[in-house]
Amino acid sequence: MTDDLEFADAADAVYRSLLERVGEAAPEPRLDATRRAVELLGDPHRAAPVIHITGTNGKTSTSRMIESILRAGGLRTGLMTSPHLERFTERILIDGAPVSDEAVARNWDEIAPFIDIVDAELEAAGKPRLTFFEALTALAFACFADAPVDVMVLEVGMGGEWDSTNVADGQVAVFTPIALDHETALGATVERIARTKAGIIKPDAAVVTAFQSPEALTVLRDVTTENGGTFAVEGGAFAVLDSRVAVGGQLISVRGLAGEYRDLALPLFGRHQAENAAVAIAAVESFLGAGSMRLADEVLQQGLGLATSPGRLQIIGTEPPVIVDAAHNPHSAASLAAALEEYFDFDEVVVVLGVLAGKDVAGIVGAIAGSSRFIVTAPASDRAIGAAELAASVAGVVGADRVEIVERLDDALDRARTWASAEPKRAVVVAGSIVLVGEAIGIAADREWARA
Repeated sequence: MTDDLEFADAADAVYRSLLERVGEAAPEPRLDATRRAVELLGDPHRAAPVIHITGTNGKTSTSRMIESILRAGGLRTGLMTSPHLERFTERILIDGAPVSDEAVARNWDEIAPFIDIVDAELEAAGKPRLTFFEALTALAFACFADAPVDVMVLEVGMGGEWDSTNVADGQVAVFTPIALDHETALGATVERIARTKAGIIKPDAAVVTAFQSPEALTVLRDVTTENGGTFAVEGGAFAVLDSRVAVGGQLISVRGLAGEYRDLALPLFGRHQAENAAVAIAAVESFLGAGSMRLADEVLQQGLGLATSPGRLQIIGTEPPVIVDAAHNPHSAASLAAALEEYFDFDEVVVVLGVLAGKDVAGIVGAIAGSSRFIVTAPASDRAIGAAELAASVAGVVGADRVEIVERLDDALDRARTWASAEPKRAVVVAGSIVLVGEAIGIAADREWARA
């Protein structure tokens, strides 16, 4: 037990060291710094083949499904996702479990001197030292090489072209739906954002993409052709054939690149998760058999059946139901609203909403405006929109009579649960920010109502 506590303290110290760097909200549009770091580390990003995932919505869910299918097929997997909900080790998974505190601390101790060298070189050149995400990416590669893993599944942090994960060369480049988000960093049009994300397409790569808008699809297809790769798009080369509501999720049937797969149990809610699963299946088919080898039914049944996507339509409480969802832009909020309508039987819903600066508040609220009321709060982030400012924006969409301000999230949850408990078929939904969702999950873990 003492060793466990020591390792936990050491891992927390690693996180504190990372937090001293420039945060993820201000990424450096460069690859040379991360390339230099992994070069000094002996190129751990080349220690295993790579499946690389980008997009605006659904990246984490799709990444986790890909990893789960690969693991069910007998491969040892490394998965990097972001951001985390409760603890940063969630971002680096080995065989489906967060990397151990011991491995994080040990690998950081080994790479820290080389990180310091890169920092010094950058500062000598008048450039910012490695950012939080650049250093974290180097740590993830080191952990994967140390494990070692058979395959790395990498979720882009932001964009693609200059994201630090892009020092790796993905044999398969996967695109989830592309929409407007992070416009300041990525561009003000879907076409420009798609072009930035298309930077993960490497020579001869297999490209697998969700259904896209025409402007995004044209960019992805053109870049794939320029790089001599193969191109498979949802609705053409593969598709969801059927999705039916089932206990705990849904039953889906998918036409993959190499065959059809019927009645797969997917323990996730929402038609968008069925579409994410179709993309994941096509990505694994592309990786294992160049899209020509049908996957074993039992591998898919196990891989999808055990898939999880924390913070995405996740039920964290009952009596009354409390659901968290990381919807933080209009596209994901629309998916949330559709899933609530199709998969649940609620008469009224109260949304506990907290949003970070720079997000399209009106678009998010408009997508879920059918909800009965909103309790507005603020995530624990220096980028959070203040509760009063956010409430004014929400009221501008739905009217002031449907908006209440509760500054603290724990108080907001109590207020929402009290309202929902007053009538049958009411529910609480927490949305608007991944940070807020992570806080809510942590609160639920400490409350008896979360286990009712």
